[in-house]
Amino acid sequence: MTEEWRSLKLEGPDETGVVRLLLNRPARSNALDSHLFEELPLAIAQLDASSSVRVIILAGSGKNFCSGIDLSTLARFDEEGSTSKSTRNDRHDGARTSLLNLHRVKRLQAAFTSLEDCRKPVIAAIHGACIGGGVDLITACDLRYCSSDSFFSVKEVDLAIVADLGTLQRLPLLVGHGHAMDLALTGRRLNASEAKAIGLVNDVFQSKDVMVEQVNALARNIAAKSPLAVIGTKRVLVKSRDLSVMDGLDYVATWNSGMLVSNDLKEAIQAQMEKRQPTFSKL
Repeated sequence: MTEEWRSLKLEGPDETGVVRLLLNRPARSNALDSHLFEELPLAIAQLDASSSVRVIILAGSGKNFCSGIDLSTLARFDEEGSTSKSTRNDRHDGARTSLLNLHRVKRLQAAFTSLEDCRKPVIAAIHGACIGGGVDLITACDLRYCSSDSFFSVKEVDLAIVADLGTLQRLPLLVGHGHAMDLALTGRRLNASEAKAIGLVNDVFQSKDVMVEQVNALARNIAAKSPLAVIGTKRVLVKSRDLSVMDGLDYVATWNSGMLVSNDLKEAIQAQMEKRQPTFSKL
């Protein structure tokens, strides 16, 4: 994990296994550019594979968490379409252009889905603006916390596009269909207190500094638990969203059939009996 990223910055992991992954274009309020979409899945894959990492905090550098997708990235869709080899000789072939756009959108979607697919918990720590693609990003995280100055907007409708990187699929699971429809159709600004009230964020803190402190404490608390249990809990919860209750029960039974023989379980029971904190091995 020593790569030099152009759109990201890595801090840690610390001695507890907590790492901070920062969106790092502060001069542009961390607008999401092509480098971000290339680098995010690579960074997440490395953190997921590292035995030293147990929890990931996703945050933003500078005054805002994320101002949404960089408009130059959107503009490049049309530019690339008009100059690519596949369309130079078929400039007016809508089918070829559509197929090319489909491939591009799926690639961008995969970058954000890497957060959900990551075995380790990903906590979004939000301050300031979280707009458009920023909302797509945080809804793919496992937990979301923000400072009181935060605001949110599903802004895509104001750019004459349909939000296509996960908001329309994941946001209703967090806030319900009605709230999601309201936010997506109006593009209105949602403040921090309302975001908590409807379930978009888990909690709101009075300042960025307090939020950072509290989210770090939460991450360390999770990191101190059995990594096998943490990974399994995330996996079962994510998987169960698409399963019936009975199928979900079958899934967790299958999962635990392998985990009930772990050394972590023995250590947890022994620590309880000895009234001490358990110590769990790295993955």
